[in-house]
Amino acid sequence: MELMQSQTAASISSIEHGADPREPRQPGKWDIRSLLSNPEVLAALGSGVLMLAAWMAGQWSEPLSVALYVISYAIGGWVKAKEGVQTLLKERDLDVNLLMIAAAMGAASIGYWNEGAMLIFIFALSGALESYTTERSRKDISSLMELQPETALRIENGNMVSVSIAKLEIGDLILVKPGELIPADGKVYRGGSSVNQSSITGESVPVDKAVGDEVFAGTLNGEGVLYIEVTKSADATLFAKIIRLVEEAESEVPASQRFIKRFEAIYARVVVVVTIALIALSSPLFGWDFSTAFYKAMVFLVVASPCALVSSIMPAMLSAISNRARKGVLFKGGAHIENMARTAIVAFDKTGTLTLGTPKVTDFIAGEGWDDRELLAISASVEKMSKHPLAIAVVRAAEESGVPQKQVENSQSLTGWGMQGELEGDIWKIGKSDVLDAVTDEAELSLSHQAIKDQNDHPPQTERPNGKAGWIAQRQRLESEGKTVSVIMRNDEIVGMIALQDAVRPEAALAVKRLQSMGIRVAMLTGDRKATAQVIAEQTGVDMVFSDLLPEDKVNHIKELRERHGHVVMVGDGVNDAPALATATVGIGMGVSGSGTALEVADAVLMNDNIDEIAGTVKVARRVQRIVKQNMVFAIAVILTLITANFLEGVALPLGVIGHEGSTILVILNGLRLLRSGN
Repeated sequence: MELMQSQTAASISSIEHGADPREPRQPGKWDIRSLLSNPEVLAALGSGVLMLAAWMAGQWSEPLSVALYVISYAIGGWVKAKEGVQTLLKERDLDVNLLMIAAAMGAASIGYWNEGAMLIFIFALSGALESYTTERSRKDISSLMELQPETALRIENGNMVSVSIAKLEIGDLILVKPGELIPADGKVYRGGSSVNQSSITGESVPVDKAVGDEVFAGTLNGEGVLYIEVTKSADATLFAKIIRLVEEAESEVPASQRFIKRFEAIYARVVVVVTIALIALSSPLFGWDFSTAFYKAMVFLVVASPCALVSSIMPAMLSAISNRARKGVLFKGGAHIENMARTAIVAFDKTGTLTLGTPKVTDFIAGEGWDDRELLAISASVEKMSKHPLAIAVVRAAEESGVPQKQVENSQSLTGWGMQGELEGDIWKIGKSDVLDAVTDEAELSLSHQAIKDQNDHPPQTERPNGKAGWIAQRQRLESEGKTVSVIMRNDEIVGMIALQDAVRPEAALAVKRLQSMGIRVAMLTGDRKATAQVIAEQTGVDMVFSDLLPEDKVNHIKELRERHGHVVMVGDGVNDAPALATATVGIGMGVSGSGTALEVADAVLMNDNIDEIAGTVKVARRVQRIVKQNMVFAIAVILTLITANFLEGVALPLGVIGHEGSTILVILNGLRLLRSGN
């Protein structure tokens, strides 16, 4: 290794810095063109147009009318008939698709072509819209895969060789240039840099890495060069685990879907058996002739068709989807609104969800004899050459304060620590406060402990810190508030201190309070350290806090919350949140600040990042649940009434179709009320 290290040392100077990180792929947008490009939607609309044309043609040409009806049946019913036949052949079972086609054909067989065509059109259109919305909810992890490089630079006998990450073995030494994604889990063998680990841990600030520190595949290297010793194979990396967790969560079939499938099969069997029995047994039992028996059987098949039951759900769900879209909440399917109504716990990721995801300067402390504005100007001048989020925050603070920046010479990055520059003959450094940890003098150590005690016993003092003990006391106070602390040094003497913190979203506390007022408990899951998490928890008022979490830890906590409390909604913005989003009952991604992966994995997206809309969405979802129950009770009542009337008194087929289709229209209109409702 020492020989390898000496052979490759010269290659560092030839590496070009400043590669830009890859932008996450944005999720597809929903628009009218994508809806009309859906084959099922086009088929349903075509069926409806042909139905109207056939009805008009019937006024002057019966053969043409029948021909158009046949084409309308074929176009509108082909997909559902195919699904029904496949269910029959593969699973040896009946479903509602086949039942509806049989009902329409039965109506046509006794001359009621238009009634049958209307049945097919409504059922086909409902199925097409349901298919379209369901398609949007399919979990696509393609953008997650894009975050892992396909190749790595492996050091072989002092040379850099590009190899597939699948060929990397434990013990290999790889080179990662500035701005590149780290291709494998490992330990830093040589070099130092800050690494953006938000895709794995959710930390809001890049983590400084030095020799011996652990790094993860899929994280973004900063401005330094890293030589990494591979410690895990490609299929065992933490990043690979995230992908598997997402896939596993996506493969789970909801219990409600299994119930509906069983119900369809039972319902279809009963209707078919009763229809055949009416045709075969009516003559000996009731004395009906074959024509009367067949007519009543066809009426039964029509009025027993579950169009109203099907329409009890999807129109209400689609209306709720439209309602929420106007409020900036985009759902990828009606099933997720149904699940949202049962919410017992809402779990928030911290960084970028409860907080804004961008650190800001909260405290700027100038040492004795220094002017705040002058020191801020110097700090921003030194930091302006850095791309580190903390440095950007300092520069932004200076710009907002209106202080002029100065010309700094020999500016350079101190990898793993901070920035350095020369100004008017002085060497200025801004970086980590770990320089305060080198306290060796016993008297000074005792003094610093006393200063910390005094700082904790009394409110912060306005006077300038004096000496190392005073700076240590200030750092103690700031870190206890969950802030990241940097020091400002002139010629190795500390002259100032900067504290930065990721600001809480303005609406966060209100959003949490509104959820709690609805009987919903609120949890926070974060990869940040406990002190920072606790501060945010106090500011937002959440009920539960889980900190220091990796993605798999978040998944375990979501599973535990589901077991203990029931339905869990997870809200997150990063790739690291993807497994938890997929594991939760409903996953909600942040549309503005969220990664492409989080948006595609999520079941719903907050397009404007307004988390206060979550409570309003739960209210709408609960209203949908009530409307669906109303519709289903009404639809079943109408079906039972028509069936009973058909057996006792007899119902004319046109009246049966009107009663059946009328109930369908009424439940649709009841569902459409959600289009004009607010929160």
